[in-house]
Amino acid sequence: MKKWTSEVEINAPIEKVWQLFDGSLENMQKIMPQVVGNKPISITDEVVGSIYLQEYKEGKRVMKYEVETLEYGNSLDVKKMKVGFTLANMFDITASYQLVKIDEFRTAFTYTTTNRPLKWFVKLFLLFGTDKVVVEFVQRVKMVAESDN
Repeated sequence: MKKWTSEVEINAPIEKVWQLFDGSLENMQKIMPQVVGNKPISITDEVVGSIYLQEYKEGKRVMKYEVETLEYGNSLDVKKMKVGFTLANMFDITASYQLVKIDEFRTAFTYTTTNRPLKWFVKLFLLFGTDKVVVEFVQRVKMVAESDN
């Protein structure tokens, strides 16, 4: 299994950043433009265990995944969400988002993703994996959250 983590300080209140993850499809698309659909399949009261059918556009192809909420926390000073899905029956992927309130106008954001191959022959692909996508995602979240939109 491969794991990547990146963190950044964002000059925006924690609630403004959180709405990018725990809000509408429109807000989610600001940081994940390839996500073209996010429909609830089953929702739990405690959020953990909720499953969404997420549609992801890669080029001209649209792929569908069942994304499950594995962890969820929403307090005033710390907010976190961890989701998991299976990619093309070849990888188990998790994505974890954590926000920590520094003060009224600044938020620490940590993004961690894991990638576990489900087939022996795809383990080779992970040898060439880098944190480039993770770092770019964290920077995109920072840019969007700090904008005045």
